[in-house]
Parts: sequence; structure tokens; C-alpha cells
Amino acid sequence: MTDHSRSFCAAVDWGTSSFRLWLLDDEGTVIASSSSNEGMMHCVGRGFAPVLDAHLAKVGTPARTPVLICGMAGARQGWLEAPYMEVPASLMALSAQAARVSNTEGDVRILPGLSLNDPQAPNVMRGEETQLLGAVGENGNALVCMPGTHSKWVKIENGTVTHFSSFMTGELFSLLTKHGILRHAIEADRAVSADDAAFLSALERTTVQPHAALSGLFGVRAAQLLGFEERADGGAQLSGLLIGGEISAARGLYGEGLDVILIASHPVDALYRTALERQGFSVALKDAGEASRVGLFNSAKRIWSQ
Repeated sequence: MTDHSRSFCAAVDWGTSSFRLWLLDDEGTVIASSSSNEGMMHCVGRGFAPVLDAHLAKVGTPARTPVLICGMAGARQGWLEAPYMEVPASLMALSAQAARVSNTEGDVRILPGLSLNDPQAPNVMRGEETQLLGAVGENGNALVCMPGTHSKWVKIENGTVTHFSSFMTGELFSLLTKHGILRHAIEADRAVSADDAAFLSALERTTVQPHAALSGLFGVRAAQLLGFEERADGGAQLSGLLIGGEISAARGLYGEGLDVILIASHPVDALYRTALERQGFSVALKDAGEASRVGLFNSAKRIWSQ
């Protein structure tokens, strides 16, 4: 039987459309966990506290166990805005900037996001900073690729985020295949695999011609109309163009032939690993969920073990 009396904290990754909670002991071991699709968009207008309380009760969390949250619950439209830390920002300092939620029975805090306050290239992240802490550590050096709706590329020096870029790769794929002309060129229920010939061909094209990420998009539809491609290949071809274009752009920003930490989960991890390696990067894969959990625990230890 699980000993809930060993509970040190509850760690919560609260995204736009997802919720995940881990009940952890003082060594970071998972005692129990719970997840759902009750992300920020679900909670706006309905309340965040009831969702958190329900999940805490579901896993049998002892009363007054402290809770640390990362992600979109700390956005302006979330539960409580946790102000951004401006880059360059030390990952070690995240815990000190956590915002405390008032009117809760226990100690509930939300970690801040990071901002790049450059008027020529403004940028923000929220949630990814915790994954960075979990995957790279407090004193690490790394170039990190984080696929997602808004993919992030992050430069870390001695545990300090010095620069990052965002690519709307996932959102573009969704918009193009649901609301644009390319919806007629995609089989929505067909999964894309990393060894798909159409995916690999599109990756190769963006390596040689980075502009193909934009100039080649209409060609996904045109190739089918002219009999060069099958509709079954549309999703793989579009994925290859968008992912390949992202990596080509990042290669221009951060350099070629570098080691990169890929923080991702199945199935996108295989697609990005293949794309990165084909453009000359050496890849070390870290699971995104585990990175979030470890980052939350490391910050929690700094807050509640003092």
C-alpha cells in the first residue's frame, strides 16, 4: 500500500489544454499521479481551485501538502499571473520568483515564465523553463530544442538562459490542415512516422532549400492534383516541410553541427530526432513529462527544504 504520509509536495504541470499532477516524496519519487484535459482553457470561467482540489483528493494528498505549479495557470488569463523573469535568467532563481496563490487552504505557488525583452525579437515562454531545469540542471550548458504547438530553441550557459526563439510549427500544422486549402490534401487519421518516404523527402528539400518551408506548402496540394503524390502522403510531406524549415532556421540562428538536447514526448520525438540528425545535429533525448516533474521537484526543494 502506498504511504501517503511520505508526501513532500504536489507538483503540477498545468498547460493550455492539459493538467498533470504528481504527488512526490522528499526524494522526488512519484507516490501517485493524476492527469486530465482540464487545462487553462477549461478552467477560465469555471475556476482553477476546484480542479486542483479534485485531483489532490483523487490521489489522496494529505492536508496542507504544499503545491508547486508551472505552465499556463500562471498566465495573465490563468489562475494568477506569475510575472516573467527577464533573460538572461538563472534557472536556479525560478523558485525564488514563484507567485503565491492567496485564499487557498495550503501553500500553493506558481513558477514564473521567461521573457526576452528585445523589441526586435520579443519572446516569452511559460512552462518550458521548468522542463529546462529538469533536463539541463542548475549549472548546465546546452542548446535545447523543445517541440510543441510553439516550439522553443533555447541557449543555456552555466544554468542561465541567455537566448531563446519560438517557432509556431505545431500551430501552423493544425491551422493549415483544419482551416486552409491543405485540409483537402491531408488524411487526418493517418499518423506520420519518422521513416515515411514523403517526410524524409520534405526534410531533405528544406535542408537544401530552407525557403521551401513556405514556398513549398501549396505544392503539397498541387502535387496531388497533378498526380505526383498521393493524398496519403500529404501529412508526412507537410510535417517534413514545417519541421525541416524550423530546424533550418534554428541552424542559421545557433550554428551547425552542434549537440542539442531534445525535450519531447512520443510521437513527435522520433520526427524531430530524425530531422535534427539529418541536418547535422547530435541529439540527446529527454522525456518532456519527466523533465517537467524533475524541474518542479528541484524548485520545490529550494522553496520548502530551507
